[in-house]
Order: sequence, then C-alpha cells, then structure tokens
Amino acid sequence: SVRTALERGYRHVDTAQMYENEEAVGDGLAAADVPREDVFVATKVWHSNLAHDDVLATAQNCCERLGVDFLDLLYIHWPAGEYDPEDTLPAFDELYDEEVIDRVGLSNFDPELLATAQDVLDAPVFANQVELHPFLPQTELREYCEEADVELVAYAPLARGKVFENDTLVDVAERHDATPAQVSLAWLRKKGVTAIPKATGEAHI
Repeated sequence: SVRTALERGYRHVDTAQMYENEEAVGDGLAAADVPREDVFVATKVWHSNLAHDDVLATAQNCCERLGVDFLDLLYIHWPAGEYDPEDTLPAFDELYDEEVIDRVGLSNFDPELLATAQDVLDAPVFANQVELHPFLPQTELREYCEEADVELVAYAPLARGKVFENDTLVDVAERHDATPAQVSLAWLRKKGVTAIPKATGEAHI
C-alpha cells in the first residue's frame, strides 16, 4: 500500500511507534521508485518511551525500522506516561541538533502543555497533531497555534466516519454536489487546518 501510494503521488507518510508498522512502512519506502528526499516521513514516540535516554534510543530505532537516515518530523505521541518536559524535551533538542530529526512535533497537546513545551525547547515546535473535525473544533487550540506559528494538523478529520451520518453535513454535501468527507475537509481548510503539515505537499497517507 505504501509503495503504491508513493508511486501514485503521495509524498507524506505519517506513522508511529505504537502502530507497530514502521518496518512495513520502511519496506514500502524502499520498494517505491521515489527518491527519499521527495518523501516527508513522520513518526511518533509512544508515552512509555519518553524518558530522556529512551527518546534517543527510540528515534534511532525508528530510523532503522523505517530504513531512513533521518526523520523529517518526530512527534511526542501523547504528553502522558513518562513525559516530563524537563527530561523529555532536551532529548528532542539533541536529536534536532544532531540532525537525526529535521522537525520537532507534538501530538495531543492542549494550549497550556504546548506553551510549556515551547518554553523548554530550544528547537521550534513545527506541528501539533490533534483530533479535529466539525464535531471537535478545538477553537482555543486553533487560536493559540495561529498566534504561536505552530502548524495544527488534524487527525480523524472525518470523525471516525461520523461525518457520513450527520444530517447537516449530508445536506450541505448534496447541495454542493460533494460528499460529507469533502465538506468536512473543506471546513478544516477554512479554519486554517489540514490533515497534513503544509510543508509536505498535498498527498498524505
């Protein structure tokens, strides 16, 4: 699936340690007839591996499983478990300074946690990936990220299929000769949010 997607034009691969598919994604990256420099590769460190030394080891392991020399974007998957800003975030700075990662990402951070992370990090926060869709608009977080110049990336932009069952979205879609999925994605775009970081192009896995 990864090979086929890349050969058809996708250029952003977003995975995670917790998904347990990095090795398979790496196989797809290697099999695709697409140069590595053309593909934006993002993955995430699970909350059980957020102690300082575990972050460093996990990043290297992720690179090995994905078959890449560096990661375009490495996220903290959740600010939970072993997450401690003063211990976790300096490890991300080290990875950034050593060019193991090109960008630092956060996931599931609210405005307060995001502000703390920005205070502790030397590297800029590139993106914060959160669940965001018409039923969970994340208004406060959107406003914060816009002011802080942090990309807000939506996951579950179709609300895990609920957009297809909502009478209002279905009605809007019918009136515009579109699908509820297109309506939901258009709503995100109008709010300045996409399902991929803007630096990576338009195609997304």
